Amino acid sequence: MALIRNGKLVDDIHIDARTLDPVPVDQPVIVSLLQWQAHRDTLLAGKQSLGIRLQSDQPPALLGADLRHFAVVALEFPKFRDGRAYTHARMLRERLGFRGELRAVGDVLQEQLNYMQRCGFDTFEISTADPLAAWQAIENDHTVWYQATGDGRPRALELRRQQAR
Repeated sequence: MALIRNGKLVDDIHIDARTLDPVPVDQPVIVSLLQWQAHRDTLLAGKQSLGIRLQSDQPPALLGADLRHFAVVALEFPKFRDGRAYTHARMLRERLGFRGELRAVGDVLQEQLNYMQRCGFDTFEISTADPLAAWQAIENDHTVWYQATGDGRPRALELRRQQAR
């Protein structure tokens, strides 16, 4: 699966270990919540880069203080209609202060990439034939935003106020 970060194709250094038993402790891995709960101490002793993949019904609050151990949090979109990962992304960035890689995985559609980015995602697992073209098609789609988020872009109201000055 291709990953897009900052508008570029990037290699995924993490192994998807969700189906592996035992979980490798000598390579960067992304594990499920159940694997993390079962093998936490072993994974921490391995000193490798860790990632976790949360399903849409697994809020980040389930990680508690363990969030600090993860370089990557992958939030799953099981269906494009399931928007819980948007809420989880904002929670991770704005309330929990997560500064690592926040990856959108699953049913990630081109039409949703801008909104995912606004919610805090910085990496996207896109399953189209040409993921880079999908990203480039939406990259400059929106120039004005109405919703407030933590990405620092000014909203339409703020832009209007600046013009009025």
